[in-house]
Amino acid sequence: MAFEKHKRLLNKELDQFNLILSEILPRYIELMKNEKISDEGAKELGEIEHFLIEINAKIADIKSKLDHDLFGETMSEYYKVKAKATAGDKNAVEKLKKLREVFNESIKSDVFFNWN
Repeated sequence: MAFEKHKRLLNKELDQFNLILSEILPRYIELMKNEKISDEGAKELGEIEHFLIEINAKIADIKSKLDHDLFGETMSEYYKVKAKATAGDKNAVEKLKKLREVFNESIKSDVFFNWN
């Protein structure tokens, strides 16, 4: 599958996820604020809370994987190329130049690194 197709599919899924979440969260908040909650409401609150905890864990796993794969693998490649360039490999010197440009642009645009 081509990258653009994957990109469209992921964006569609993320938009749908966000839409569903924006319907669930207000109900959760409403139930949380309710001082006199019925047994049925308490059960619903527990189910929603359990679901949100599961979702949060899945989001954390996805973020961790993205951070590790994106940052870790890229930095690993960078240092391998840097070592080759230091040893005098002319192709590695050119590749290192390009990697540095990409890193600099990523840092400036806050795409690669999120400092918050």
